[in-house]
Amino acid sequence: MAGRREKSGQSTRGSRIGAAIAFGVLMGCVFAFFYPNGFFSFNPPQAQSRKLSKLNLQGDSSPCESSERVNMLKSEIMKLSDRNAELQKQVRGLTEKLRLAEQQKGNVEQQIVVLDKPQKAGPFGTVKSLRTNPHVIPDESVNPRLAKILADVAIGKEIIVALANSNVKAMLEVWFTSIKKVGIPNYLVVALDDTIVNFCKENDVPFYKRDPDAAVDSVGKSGGNHAVSGLKFRILREFLQLGYSVLLSDVDIVYLQNPFDHLYRDSDVESMSDGHNNMTAYGYNDVFDEPAMGWARYAHTMRIWVYNSGFFYIRPTIPSIELLDRVADRLAKQPNSWDQAVFNEELYYPSHPGYIGLHASRRTMDIYLFMNSKVLFKTVRKDANLKKLKPVIVHVNYHPDKLPRMQAVVEFYVDGKQNALDSFPVGSEW
Repeated sequence: MAGRREKSGQSTRGSRIGAAIAFGVLMGCVFAFFYPNGFFSFNPPQAQSRKLSKLNLQGDSSPCESSERVNMLKSEIMKLSDRNAELQKQVRGLTEKLRLAEQQKGNVEQQIVVLDKPQKAGPFGTVKSLRTNPHVIPDESVNPRLAKILADVAIGKEIIVALANSNVKAMLEVWFTSIKKVGIPNYLVVALDDTIVNFCKENDVPFYKRDPDAAVDSVGKSGGNHAVSGLKFRILREFLQLGYSVLLSDVDIVYLQNPFDHLYRDSDVESMSDGHNNMTAYGYNDVFDEPAMGWARYAHTMRIWVYNSGFFYIRPTIPSIELLDRVADRLAKQPNSWDQAVFNEELYYPSHPGYIGLHASRRTMDIYLFMNSKVLFKTVRKDANLKKLKPVIVHVNYHPDKLPRMQAVVEFYVDGKQNALDSFPVGSEW
């Protein structure tokens, strides 16, 4: 009996213990469910700060703080944008230098092959003549001051150059504003008077003023468009002697793309044309009819409209410098001559009895990329497809009302004003 009671008591105590454990586990689960962070949770300062900041972001912040933050973000975005633009500019400059180095290397190799020794002609269709003359050896003693300026401004030994006096101040502003808008860094104004010097300083435009020269200064300070245009052939010579390729530009030009991205550089002179379609710009067979000749009444002639002496790319080669010398000499001896006519005659006239022609290579620029104002106002603005094309430059060379047409070109191509060109006549009134 005693043994059974003892055994029964042990069983009862075991049941109570088991029940207590089960009850404790159950209560633990309940409290764990309703109080996951415990009875005495403690939030560290960082957590509280995060919660407060979250609440502030959700709506407790004042309008003043929000405005300041927006302005701060805008400022950061502007800084990053400026930095990105600067990096892109550096990349473009380095890419251009690399491309020019590779191009010049190829030209030099070709010149060595052709000039080193006589060559055998290859199979039919494979023979190509040398098109690119070698550069001259740069001579900085010609003009050390200009050499220093060009070393700072030019990229890849290339530069845009324009001559200007106070008579063209308004057009000059449109000219350099368009260049800045495109992001072209390598350009230079040859200032022909002090007004233009000060104007360039005020607008952060790189300029160069020549040393006093009575023959040049008298024309430069008071001369009209044609007189000033004639000076460039004398002034450009020093640029070429220093070893720089020059993209000569009149100031009645609007820049819409970087022209250095669209040059071939395979000729001594690469020029825009005064032609207004493919035939007139690139040449055509013009048949002359003389009925009195009977059977031989038709004579075939070759025609091409002239190069524009207000926009051309010229490389520092011997034929290029000879061209400048020839034109400058004729203009000095024939003061009533038009520089553009003389420029083309010296480029095109072949050698013949009593005359030795110039052996310079030349290329005509694409008339829809390097566009004259006749192409624009006669053809392009009236053609829905051509209007969609974006030229590299527009030269208002065919019209005397230059400034308003330049401004209209900016409105049409830059500002997107579709009717900006509509009010102008095709030609101009005398």
